[in-house]
Amino acid sequence: DVLYSVMDRSRKKKSNLEEGLSHNRKWEQLGVAVLSARIQGMPYGNCLLLSDGPVNNSTGIPFFYVTPKDNTVADLLKNPVASLTLPEADGNFCRKNVIDPEDPRCARLTLTGQMVTVPPEEVEFAKQAMFSRHPVVRKWPRSYEWFFMKMNIEHIWLQSWYGDVSAIAVEEYIKAVPSKG
Repeated sequence: DVLYSVMDRSRKKKSNLEEGLSHNRKWEQLGVAVLSARIQGMPYGNCLLLSDGPVNNSTGIPFFYVTPKDNTVADLLKNPVASLTLPEADGNFCRKNVIDPEDPRCARLTLTGQMVTVPPEEVEFAKQAMFSRHPVVRKWPRSYEWFFMKMNIEHIWLQSWYGDVSAIAVEEYIKAVPSKG
């Protein structure tokens, strides 16, 4: 796992830290507003597989392989607003320093925006991105009508210490290149 060290943040641009958090996550949480069921209108979080590109081609844009049979996806198809939190909990900094994953020193990147169906011209890239990082999805039952979604990012926040969060410009984030440090 190639992760950015929060300890090195003084030598790295914050945008590189954020790009690393999105490119190297093993898990995340996607938050949506529930439009169905008994908890209508309440926020809801779900963990979905994501990829921002094949291992050597990070884009920073989160892609998802989803089914409309998942309540989260059904809600997103009605109201595409979502937030995506990517924790550094499984990263080197927290592990090496024996820091609780929920400690604010374990960075959290939150992307907010609109979830959209991947357009036909991007589906091949989405397949490469997802299948190269999560090969098991190729074996998922076809009867679930799987398709690709991505987040059109509108806002980015980083919490990497106690207290307030830092706003990151989307353009700066997209231009960032993960390093293997």
